[in-house]
Amino acid sequence: MDGGRPSVCPTLLYADAKAAVRQLTQAFGFTELAVYEGRDGSVEHAEPAQGNGAVMLGSKATGSRFDEAMKNAGPTGVYVVVDDVDAHHRRAVEHGAEILMPPTDQDYGSRDYMARDLEGNIRSFGTYAPEIRG
Repeated sequence: MDGGRPSVCPTLLYADAKAAVRQLTQAFGFTELAVYEGRDGSVEHAEPAQGNGAVMLGSKATGSRFDEAMKNAGPTGVYVVVDDVDAHHRRAVEHGAEILMPPTDQDYGSRDYMARDLEGNIRSFGTYAPEIRG
């Protein structure tokens, strides 16, 4: 099934995120939905998509909250779309999850929070869902 909005997206950081986007699109047939660059030319956020799924990726060493969290994490983060970020966050706190960023309104219109799982991987939960054009 093509099109729609995925509810789970792997999130990755690359030493050369521009090259990663090129490889995903050119070698692996992904579609480039979006690429947002910082003033220094680093990739702040990119969304390569395949079928009805997408990957969110960016450059390492940007100093963002996610970049800082990933320094002591497993190799992958996952972004999960939820309807009610605050309720989801409350549940995570009630169950002892390590919260790295409380629910925060983002400049791009999403509301997100970030947590670390038991193996050190980063889990972000929020309202943003990339639109996959089929």
